[in-house]
Amino acid sequence: MGDALRVGLVGAGQISGAYLSTLPRLPGVVLTKVADLDSDRAVAAAARVPEAVAVTPDELFAADDVDLVLNLTVPKAHAQVALAAIAEGKHVYGEKPLAADTGQAKALLNAAGQAGVRIGCAPDTVLGTGIQTARAALDAGEIGRPVAATAFMTTPGHERWHPAPEFYYRSGGGPLLDMGPYYLTALVTLLGPVRRVVGMSAAPQKTRVIGSGARAGTRFPVEVDTHVTGVFEHADGVLCTLMMSFDVWQANLPRIEVYGTHGSLSVPDPNGFDGTVAISHPGRDGWTELPKYGGYADAARGFGLADMARAIADGTAHRANGELAYHVLDVMESLLVSAQVGLAVDVASTCARPAPVPLGARPDEA
Repeated sequence: MGDALRVGLVGAGQISGAYLSTLPRLPGVVLTKVADLDSDRAVAAAARVPEAVAVTPDELFAADDVDLVLNLTVPKAHAQVALAAIAEGKHVYGEKPLAADTGQAKALLNAAGQAGVRIGCAPDTVLGTGIQTARAALDAGEIGRPVAATAFMTTPGHERWHPAPEFYYRSGGGPLLDMGPYYLTALVTLLGPVRRVVGMSAAPQKTRVIGSGARAGTRFPVEVDTHVTGVFEHADGVLCTLMMSFDVWQANLPRIEVYGTHGSLSVPDPNGFDGTVAISHPGRDGWTELPKYGGYADAARGFGLADMARAIADGTAHRANGELAYHVLDVMESLLVSAQVGLAVDVASTCARPAPVPLGARPDEA
């Protein structure tokens, strides 16, 4: 695929460690620059990759040896950083969500289109063997026609383990915007785009307490709803029941299940790349584990970036793309609006299902 895509990483916070572990083994990409508002943190991150050099954000955006900006900043900064990169003619691949709201996200997509650069966005977990095996089973008609689905993400809250969790509870945070992208990207990959939503939400706790690290015991306010539930109607009529919560201590619930006219499919945690996919058919007791049918093997954070690098070089579509991320954000925003107004809300956007990842594919080939 020719020369590697040169990557500049902005935002050397907690999630950057996962990317820094993966980037050196990804085909078609090389990390050249690292930037953070905390220069010491940028230096420490750059030291993990021999080719990388720590710089300021402005220096990174203007650097001749950066083709793509990997945007790992906090959600409220996603659009600002991405627009700065696009203004310098760089492609952008960012952490989820695409932006803090659909207005910012639309401006971002428009700017990229005008500049002739590409937008990619996490999560890329859907490219692993877990979700791709489930997709292959559905596409092969293993459970007949899908009729309904469920998706549950429940936890007591990230303040138990995160040393600086306040941003999870401010505008742009909450369980839906934080974890919803994993589940919704998986659901759209499996079942196609969403056309209508109905939702309800609540904030049972008005403050939270940091549970670990140097600031343990610090109390901070909650500014967003922390328990969100709703129903999605996919474009082909499948109804999905969703619950995203930072208020549940224990729950005996599946991550994702899809129910069809001839069986049910158990889908693994969409926050991971692999996991067990199981199927249940009428007249048979229990669940049967399926072999791997598709997906990048041994995938980790950043495989979507490598998939994007290959697509840029080949002039083809990349899978973890901006249109998909925009639709996911639009669905989440529509669900929150529905919860506020007490009415069903039509989702204005749509997107195509990304191409499946064949079993045994490599991100520089598939």
